[in-house]
Amino acid sequence: MIVDSHAHLDMPAFDQDRPDVIRRAEDAGVDLIITIGTGTPEGNSIGKTLDIADRHECVRAAIGVSPHDARLSNDAYLERLEQSADHPKVILWGEIGLDYHYDLSPRDVQRDVFRRQLRIARRRNLPVAVHCRDAWLDLIGILRAEYPDAGGKVILHSFTGTREQALEGAALGYAISFSGIVTFRNAGSLREAAAAVPLDRMLVETDSPYLAPVPHRGKRNEPAFAVDTARVLAQLKGIEYAEFARATSANARRIFQFTG
Repeated sequence: MIVDSHAHLDMPAFDQDRPDVIRRAEDAGVDLIITIGTGTPEGNSIGKTLDIADRHECVRAAIGVSPHDARLSNDAYLERLEQSADHPKVILWGEIGLDYHYDLSPRDVQRDVFRRQLRIARRRNLPVAVHCRDAWLDLIGILRAEYPDAGGKVILHSFTGTREQALEGAALGYAISFSGIVTFRNAGSLREAAAAVPLDRMLVETDSPYLAPVPHRGKRNEPAFAVDTARVLAQLKGIEYAEFARATSANARRIFQFTG
């Protein structure tokens, strides 16, 4: 069985067939899906995410403010968002982090909101799903300062960095999560990074509805396709798919402290 450690089931792309999408994932061997609620004061992603988790036994929830939306956040909203962590299906804070590629929020604001959310996660004893694009040094510096005892509670979500960065994260005890990007034809350097990451630091995700892996590239991604990414990663590690699935599922359950 496989865990999809990062999906966005609340998005409109799934509004017409969400129960079927989840059923297909279960049929494919995905027995746990973490769906990510992206918090903004005006949006309904968090409420929709929690409702989806309530409706489906195999789904758990994450909540947080992404770096793209950091400019929309404020103290009152973060306090309200933290209250949502009382929901019994919330097992992860995220996705949070820094994105200096798109710069949809000012960088100083991104850093401030990232720090604030790490403090919430630490207070709540929750693992964090971290988004990083073109911001590695700032991101690692803030993680070290704000969540120094994180160890196995940090997930570098949809990792696209270098082999050296992957090994640095793994040495810090972080989990390195790979999406369908690793299956793309032009992702040779990312495959080198994945091959180097210790098996006990690896996770699989879809980031659906984005980043559908080969052979589904160009289609809407969905949690069932985590299996396709996992097969490629197993080949890179030189092990059987079943062994890879068992190991990464155990990694996810350890991080999320999930035994169901």
